[in-house]
Amino acid sequence: MKTGYPGMRRKRPRGHFELSRYIRLRKDSPGERIVNGVYFENPVFMLVLGMCPTLATTTSVTNAVGMGLSTTAILTMSNLFISLLRKVIPERMRMPSYIVIIASFVTIVDFLMEGFTPAMYQSLGVYIPLIVVNCIIMGRAEAYAGKHKPLEALFDGIGMGIGFTIALILVASVRELIGSGTWAGLEVMPESYEPVNIFVLAPGAFLVLAVFVAVMNRLHIGAARRDDEWDPSSKFVCGDCRNCTRVMNCSGKPAEDVIIAHSAYDIEHGIGERR
Repeated sequence: MKTGYPGMRRKRPRGHFELSRYIRLRKDSPGERIVNGVYFENPVFMLVLGMCPTLATTTSVTNAVGMGLSTTAILTMSNLFISLLRKVIPERMRMPSYIVIIASFVTIVDFLMEGFTPAMYQSLGVYIPLIVVNCIIMGRAEAYAGKHKPLEALFDGIGMGIGFTIALILVASVRELIGSGTWAGLEVMPESYEPVNIFVLAPGAFLVLAVFVAVMNRLHIGAARRDDEWDPSSKFVCGDCRNCTRVMNCSGKPAEDVIIAHSAYDIEHGIGERR
């Protein structure tokens, strides 16, 4: 299979799966933002953000769903409002303004959960107010919402929120199933099963998270595999593809094919100097 430049051959390991082969979406489209948050830049398994709620609230699937949905609501609305106000907020007041917006939505969600889901509110406890300092929300506000249009920022928040919720549910499912013999409070293991209590403790949380992170890294790094005789650093811009964390979004262009643009107009119309 030929790709990249003439003469270069890429060997694909038998049985190897690359999600990027099957998903081709326009950049910053709603679908691309959701897929990006769920898989390519999953905030827990790929970016390793939001570790405090991930480790603390995944003792049960019920808690994981509550934390994931509340974070998704706050992330989505804060992204939308920050994007709407991005041209109004002064540059030097950017971070304080983001914190005020995020804290406002956290307060709203906190009151709503206390009034309508008191059991969930008591179970999650202090971790609901601590969403204010969740690095996922602040990170998306700074890296994406403050630089893109409202619709794009809205779906970026939805995608990241869904990815965060899925990650919490996966970790909580393993921990609750092995550590308590239940799933979402329902008995699913036989009566003879002896729960492994370490999985509902902190060491179990780290162990389960490490396994999921390893699986995701295997999927992403595997997409960069090339035969041993090919040196990617000699032809590609990034250098060592085997150690690249952005390999799933790599265009795979040789260095001589990359165009250096000098403005947004140049980027849109493909104008610029060739390297």
